[in-house]
Amino acid sequence: METDFLVIGSGIAGLTYALKVSQKYPDKKVIVITKATADETNTKYAQGGVAVVNDLENDSFQKHIEDTLIAGDGLCNRHVVEIVVKEGPERVNEIIDWGAKFDKEPDGDYKLGKEGGHSAFRILHHKDITGREIERALLLSIKGRSNIELVNYCFVVDIITQHHLGYLVTKSTPDVECYGVYALNLRTNAIEKILARRTLIATGGNGQVYRTTTNPSIATGDGVAMVYRAKGRIENMEFIQFHPTALYEPGVRGHAFLITEAVRGDGGVLRNKTGEAFMEKYDSRKDLAPRDIVARAIDSEMKRTGTEHVYLDCRHMGKEKFVEHFPNIYEKCLSIGVDITKDMIPVAPAAHYSCGGIKTDEWGRTSIKNLSACGECASTGLHGANRLASNSLLEAIVFAHRCFIDAADHINSITFNKNIPDWNARGTSEPKEMILITQSLKELQLVMSDYVGIVRNDIRLQRAMRRIDLLWEETEQLYQTSNLSPQLLELRNMISVGYLIVKSASFRKESRGLHYNTDYPGKSELVQNVVL
Repeated sequence: METDFLVIGSGIAGLTYALKVSQKYPDKKVIVITKATADETNTKYAQGGVAVVNDLENDSFQKHIEDTLIAGDGLCNRHVVEIVVKEGPERVNEIIDWGAKFDKEPDGDYKLGKEGGHSAFRILHHKDITGREIERALLLSIKGRSNIELVNYCFVVDIITQHHLGYLVTKSTPDVECYGVYALNLRTNAIEKILARRTLIATGGNGQVYRTTTNPSIATGDGVAMVYRAKGRIENMEFIQFHPTALYEPGVRGHAFLITEAVRGDGGVLRNKTGEAFMEKYDSRKDLAPRDIVARAIDSEMKRTGTEHVYLDCRHMGKEKFVEHFPNIYEKCLSIGVDITKDMIPVAPAAHYSCGGIKTDEWGRTSIKNLSACGECASTGLHGANRLASNSLLEAIVFAHRCFIDAADHINSITFNKNIPDWNARGTSEPKEMILITQSLKELQLVMSDYVGIVRNDIRLQRAMRRIDLLWEETEQLYQTSNLSPQLLELRNMISVGYLIVKSASFRKESRGLHYNTDYPGKSELVQNVVL
């Protein structure tokens, strides 16, 4: 299979890019591949909205820039922050032109929400399913493009570089090039070779590395792991954002239901088991402090009171207003016996977003030639040590556009490499026991949750590294001798991502943003990124 543009991932970043290159080059082929169905993405589960300045009477670019820099705790790239904030309105208007609908006031103006860390009302939203609405509009637009092929149930195994031509490729190898990918066709169980002139990785997040996460089951860090194996640069993986308010359901692990930050923006109040509104003890912004502060505060209250959750009190907000803005949250709570007009919502932090990832420049270029990255899998410099709420969808569309511009400028000078060998599966067989994979996955998630969570220390990180080393050794042996399956590939990728998180956390001898180490409670004077 050959294509001019290859897109790995079908969320907001990948689809925006695919639409743009398709429109610019109607004579060129675009393939979008996804390991599940096209709509099963992190984008689909984004509730809150898109942070963008569109009310210049009460807001400004400068306010949004400063809010982002404050949340990022000294590690944001200011130039990138200015790019994203200032280019954001035009990109959002494009999404609207493609059919995405955001909630409006009776007079026709857009309803604007406010979330933690924001100094103004600037969040565009579609009820509490903003991501799903954007995904719907993009997929509908994709269907109308004859030069885009959308391939479901196709799992990328590895990025093809000079390594597959027999050359030794290391981190210091100059001009490492991407020629395409090897991918497992889940319908035929065959490993296929897809050659591409330009490849974009938009594979989303890695929340499944943890025992409880707001991410869907597909969020296994595949793109980050693939680029690391291909000797690309990875950055700031220690900054894993835990959303403060995932719905707490006893005994439920894996994909937790998110209670969007917009609920607190509309007046929801966090309370501990005695009913005390505790956030004022931790930050003057109370319930609208940035996520790292709120998550640590909840973690502290849970440990202090010996409980597994705190409460989000919405009883004073009024049923009509709540149901209008948060219909899915209302129905979900009701389904587990929580009536928000009478009961407080039990909530606890859950792994939510990776602020680090594949290191890119301001045009989305990675350290590997002809390979770009955008969306949650990328580290662009926008988020720094902590992402400001609802900046993720904005970043995705701004950088999808920038990746498109860069690809369009260079596509005609790139040729296919016809010398890539087919995948070699000789000497492998079906794994005899799936328990070898499922048990290793449970171990990884336990290790990451218990040792590399909201609060860390050196002993925990050392223990985590020893256990991950053993898991990696066992899984690599299984990988070398077994026929490939999505379960094995995901486990292998998650172990790599776990290693990168622990390694990065071990290098950061301070507490900053989302990384809090009790052995180094203060900030270092030397502010720098951790690049692996």
